[in-house]
Amino acid sequence: MGFARTADDVSLYYEHGGHGTPIIFVHEFGGDHRSWEPQMRYFARRHQVITFAARGYAPSDIPTDVDAYSQDNAADDIVAVLDHLGIERAHVVGLSMGGFATLHLGLRAPQRALSLTVAGAGYGAEKEHEAYFRNVSMEVAAQFEKQGSEVFARTYSLGASRVQFQNKDPRGWQEFATRLGEHDAVGSANTMRGVQARRPSLYDLEKPLSQMVTPTLVVVGDEDDHCLQPGIFLKKTMPACGLAVMPKTGHTLNLEEPEAFNRLLAEFVAQVEAGAWAKRDPRALPSQIMKTD
Repeated sequence: MGFARTADDVSLYYEHGGHGTPIIFVHEFGGDHRSWEPQMRYFARRHQVITFAARGYAPSDIPTDVDAYSQDNAADDIVAVLDHLGIERAHVVGLSMGGFATLHLGLRAPQRALSLTVAGAGYGAEKEHEAYFRNVSMEVAAQFEKQGSEVFARTYSLGASRVQFQNKDPRGWQEFATRLGEHDAVGSANTMRGVQARRPSLYDLEKPLSQMVTPTLVVVGDEDDHCLQPGIFLKKTMPACGLAVMPKTGHTLNLEEPEAFNRLLAEFVAQVEAGAWAKRDPRALPSQIMKTD
């Protein structure tokens, strides 16, 4: 464990262990670096593993200026942690907010990624819900400030795509909700305003995404409704993208179904390292139903 320093002088707490090809895990808005413990323990057996607390999440720095929070900074912070550890390239794995940061790292610094795993990423991407998402993000930020994290976590942790986790694993969900209540209210509010509410829709990034050839795995839960269509969009748009849909699963994928998530990720990483995760065969025409000549 230690602290990395970003280009704009923000200190980021990280945890690091294991040996082998590096994997860095990037957490979601409702989680923090502790959310990846099932993956850190599993993958440290044969990989160098890293997780870190995003800016705004203790014990990382919590800037009070909302302009210190942005989608670009979120992606660049991944690079800052890798630079601090002297890691040139890594498998980058992100959930939700971390999935967006992972995807943007692939756009901004593809040379740093061996692969990208983008899980549960889609909120705010659907054009028909874009304005609503921005408005509700601002309201969530206001409620973190008004009620405080401990109180508002009781509401936020019971969102429509979180109850699946509660139903399957009440103890695991309670740990998630308790940790959410420990988050700094200023950091949460500024993250929601500066990163979530301001990030571009995935659909507005269609051209650069269509040119990105980094091996990519997109993972969504089939009850995480606002990630399903964006996941299909990414699969259809990115040349070297695979899509996995986990049944009867919500948003908190890696904690809700840790064994299934770990198997998916392990197989993906193995295929990438074997050089077997290629771009889509050009003969697999999306417009074709059956071949007749």
